[in-house]
Amino acid sequence: FPTTQFFFMMLIAKQTDKGDCVMSTIVKEGLISFKELEQKVFKYVCELGCGITRAILESYDKELAAARDSRQYRDKGSRKTSIKTVYGEVEYCRRVYRTSLEDGKKAYVYLLDEAMGMDRIGLISTNLAEKIAMAVTESPYRVAADAISGTCGQSISAGGAWNMMQRLGERISEEEEHAVKQMNADQSEGTKEIPVLFEEMDGVWLPMQDKNHKKMKKQEMKVFTMYEGWDEEKEKQNRSALAGKRMLAGMEKSGEFHEKREACIRKEYNADGIRQRILNGDGGGWIKEPYDPEVIFQLDRYHVYQEILRKISDKEAREEIRRLFDAEKPDETLEYIEVYAASVESPDEKDTRSKKARELYRYLDNNRAGLLPYDRQGKEIPEPPEGVVYKGMGVQENQNCTVITLRMKNRRMRWSEEGANNLAKALYRKENRELAETIDRYTDGLILIPQAREVVETLSAAKAPRKDGKGDPYADLISAHMPLLEAVRTASRKAFLASFR
Repeated sequence: FPTTQFFFMMLIAKQTDKGDCVMSTIVKEGLISFKELEQKVFKYVCELGCGITRAILESYDKELAAARDSRQYRDKGSRKTSIKTVYGEVEYCRRVYRTSLEDGKKAYVYLLDEAMGMDRIGLISTNLAEKIAMAVTESPYRVAADAISGTCGQSISAGGAWNMMQRLGERISEEEEHAVKQMNADQSEGTKEIPVLFEEMDGVWLPMQDKNHKKMKKQEMKVFTMYEGWDEEKEKQNRSALAGKRMLAGMEKSGEFHEKREACIRKEYNADGIRQRILNGDGGGWIKEPYDPEVIFQLDRYHVYQEILRKISDKEAREEIRRLFDAEKPDETLEYIEVYAASVESPDEKDTRSKKARELYRYLDNNRAGLLPYDRQGKEIPEPPEGVVYKGMGVQENQNCTVITLRMKNRRMRWSEEGANNLAKALYRKENRELAETIDRYTDGLILIPQAREVVETLSAAKAPRKDGKGDPYADLISAHMPLLEAVRTASRKAFLASFR
């Protein structure tokens, strides 16, 4: 409990309108610093919140016990448990019941957990789960855990934050797999029809580790972005914003990833109503593999420039190749590279200029169909809908950086395949502005109104019975032991309680 000096400071703060008078008293008498005052108030309020929450949960459990079908659910006594919240870990008791399944086997259930939806990603509140997830998508697990522990009443370890994110990532993967099943059964939800769908894909290579934390070879995370075009109003303001942007990311094999990508598209759009698809990529086989000939393919400009820089060391030759490519002269570009490779050929094995130039030639020649921009390939492009404009593609590298790279690369960190995949799911959901909604589906359904006087059930079909008769229906909610109310009434505590009446 807070000290007597603390109670007097609280009393002074409540009864005076002059903040400087309070601080003057604290400084002159040396009773307590403001930092200590803030910490003690915060700790006390968190403890009070835990007590109120415990009382509400236990009261709700009693109502469920009274309203249950006693022939179906046999009471086997109470068990202690806890739920992590933003103001601390709430310990409480709830009843366990024995029931019979359809096959006749015995099972044990907690009606409170089912009613409150607490059996999804663990006993953790939605508010705390959101704070942890948002922190983890910005910072390493240890840094995120320290930040949460320092600003909430709940102490979270790096391992605890990691465990929560693994469960969340697994649930998102299950959602993706369910969308694939819907697609294969012709039950996709998408109905929107658009003239053009822009698609871009690329990979992000991540440093990996095995279960014993030993270094492994890098693996490629696949990242997909789709959009309908660019926002016309933002373009008028010299700003660039994608219209209808949605992303997908993961460590799956190419076949599985493409199934999820197509399911993601069909969840939003009527695939038969998309008149033209346009794909931008680096030419990798896994990117172009599942697409039919009707899809317009464009070789990503960033990767072309990157390959020219890597393969051609001669500055003049490099500038000429890029000039021909930018002038949209693919045949002349390839011809120049071929001539250059022949001109620098040397019997010296250490001279790799010709070898690298021929590698550049093969790269561009294998993707010859995509060397011209999509709108310069002689194919008809439908007109954009109202409020949308079309322009040059090539946004994937920027999306990779902001969504994946800044969090998962260049921080001297290594990943397990499962750990990288699960975090990627949270990262792309955050970019799609769906992370909070996703967390809400997989955490508890407990919502407390400001007066903390009733439980609103949002995610469960179970209903708490209403009380009949006269009197205050919530009079027995506060049934747990509460700070101050049942403590010894010293003079300072009496003064403190009186000041808040």
